[in-house]
Amino acid sequence: MDLSDGLRDSLKAHLSWGKPRLDCFVGMLHTLLSARQMNLALLAVHIDSDTDIGSRYRRMQRFFSQVFFNYNDIAHFLMGMFAFSGQQYYLTLDRTNWKWGKSNLNLLTLAVVYQGAAIPVYWMVLNKRGNSNQRERIALLQRFISQFGRNNILGVLADREFIGGQWWKWLSSKEIPYLIRIKGNQLMTDKHKKEAHVRSLFANLKPGKRRVLRHRRDVSGEWVWLSGSKLPSGELLIIASNHYTADPIGTYRLRWEIENLFQCLKGRGFHMEATHFTKPPRIKKMMALLAIGFCWAHKVGEWKEKAVKPLKTKKHGRKEQSVFRYGLDYLTDLLNGRVREKVDRLRLLLLFLCPPQFMAIEDGRMKLRRFSFEKDSMS
Repeated sequence: MDLSDGLRDSLKAHLSWGKPRLDCFVGMLHTLLSARQMNLALLAVHIDSDTDIGSRYRRMQRFFSQVFFNYNDIAHFLMGMFAFSGQQYYLTLDRTNWKWGKSNLNLLTLAVVYQGAAIPVYWMVLNKRGNSNQRERIALLQRFISQFGRNNILGVLADREFIGGQWWKWLSSKEIPYLIRIKGNQLMTDKHKKEAHVRSLFANLKPGKRRVLRHRRDVSGEWVWLSGSKLPSGELLIIASNHYTADPIGTYRLRWEIENLFQCLKGRGFHMEATHFTKPPRIKKMMALLAIGFCWAHKVGEWKEKAVKPLKTKKHGRKEQSVFRYGLDYLTDLLNGRVREKVDRLRLLLLFLCPPQFMAIEDGRMKLRRFSFEKDSMS
């Protein structure tokens, strides 16, 4: 089976598109991984087609302007790529933005924490500059819960932007734990009705030290547990949580995985800020293409590290490159070489289809464990 045919058949079960549109999407996915730049003019040059460059460009333009995307189906597909159903996971929420011409492009993303780089599931294009509001955050998380429930959510991790009494109350009403960083000058009230800045509780911490308070404080009308750490720079990291956590600082640090995701989508991977799209619906569709490409590259990197050659760990404790980039380099090399070997085609298809934990590695070879990829299994 040709790799493009296999990818099309895999996506056909989840996306309600006909063959021409699936072929267009698969062609863009191939070319994105080969050219590593989310720019239609560049993709049109690299895409494998007998038509002239102008026709390829217009075809992709029509795709992003006319094709309907069911983002719940895409979310199920992305969650299924890692078999998150039945597992417990942390969610992380953050925003990335860039500028094209006079347009400020702003993308709010909800992702699952996973092995160093969060997996995007839902996203919302904010037609404005600056922070998201509480209503937008609730809408994004509500959509996730409507499809995947809340029982497997270990918690929501977010930075200082994501504060607010209405938002926190909503999370608590759904019994969803959260660990959210807050500003040092935020006011809190203790059980004796005394009001002070939260930083006063951690003022005597030494750099590198942490403190978890034993009693809750009232912050933004919510009774929360507070914990703090003094960073080597002298800055305070203060976390508010509606659930007691033994290691809140360590758990919160998992939030950085979504920052790694954005780096992979931008300069360290697909250069999504090179897009000329400025209309929110088209940017949202573009993100679906990027998310699927990112997940495929990450899974290839996981396999390569386990079965081919582990990544070296440098003196500072970090690997020489990300798992995503390790997989992306391998994918790009094979795709640019037109995937000549049948074993390469089969391997890439299996890595696209199968969650990593279903892939058994024996003597450097990849074997398939028991596997089911039905959408119903994610419900």
